[in-house]
Amino acid sequence: MSALVAPGIRHVFVRDMMLQAAIGVYAHEHTALQRVRINVDLAVEETGPDPVGADRIDRVVNYETIADAVRRIVAAGHTKLVETLAERIAEACLTDPRVRRARVRVEKLDVFPDAGAVGVEVERCKLSTGPA
Repeated sequence: MSALVAPGIRHVFVRDMMLQAAIGVYAHEHTALQRVRINVDLAVEETGPDPVGADRIDRVVNYETIADAVRRIVAAGHTKLVETLAERIAEACLTDPRVRRARVRVEKLDVFPDAGAVGVEVERCKLSTGPA
């Protein structure tokens, strides 16, 4: 008799990416790049008896792939809202079938002299597609 084992969750993250972004709704924000800090935390479903697959990178969600996607999204052009930027990053992360949940924080660092950062954090989950 074998024991039933539920899949586990592994968190893959990229913390404190510091990028220059074309972001903001005000006229002065359309003429200069702004410093942003981006954090991504992904809940990744572990499957099978050896989810890492004998130490093979093709068996895991690669944080380099996530960082590259964030860089591409930020560099794609002007975005008005930090909310929109966070949503685009979360959507890109959820395209990997192993990612169950994406939490993305986007912070603008130089908005107010008396605040370290302003921004938003979104959390998006993949809808279950299995049998009910």
